[in-house]
Order: sequence, then C-alpha cells, then structure tokens
Amino acid sequence: MIGVDLGILIIGVACLGSAYRILRGPTQADRAVAGDLLLFGFVGLIALFGVRMANEYTFDIVLVAALVGFLSALSLARALTRGKR
Repeated sequence: MIGVDLGILIIGVACLGSAYRILRGPTQADRAVAGDLLLFGFVGLIALFGVRMANEYTFDIVLVAALVGFLSALSLARALTRGKR
C-alpha cells in the first residue's frame, strides 16, 4: 500500500500544479490542457482510492469519468480551433 499512497501524493501534487495553470494560464489553450490534466488526475485519484479501499465499483466510475473526459477534451479542442479541422 505504500506505492498506492505515494501515487496518491504524486497525482495530488500534479493536480495542484494544473489548478494553478488553470488560474494563471496565459492562453485559453493552456487552460484547456490544464483542465484535461486536472480531470484525468482526479480520475487517477479515484482509481487509486478504489484500490486503497478495495471497492469493486471503482472501475465503473473510472471508466465513465475517462470517457466523459475524453469527449470533453474533443469538444474543447473543437471550440478552441473554432470548428476548423
């Protein structure tokens, strides 16, 4: 469990860094990338907490959150490029 706790700590620090980038990002693209990192950081934290607590429903939550995060990343990219392909 030491590895899981270490992983929670590292991902937590990465989430703090991405939250700072969301607040201070110079461009909208920087904020979008930091938002993706923050979302997937939270997904990683949910997965690690599920491993830590030995919860059997964690995989379902992580799967749905990752799919929603992927679709939101696509829509943000489309919005930033103003619909150009």
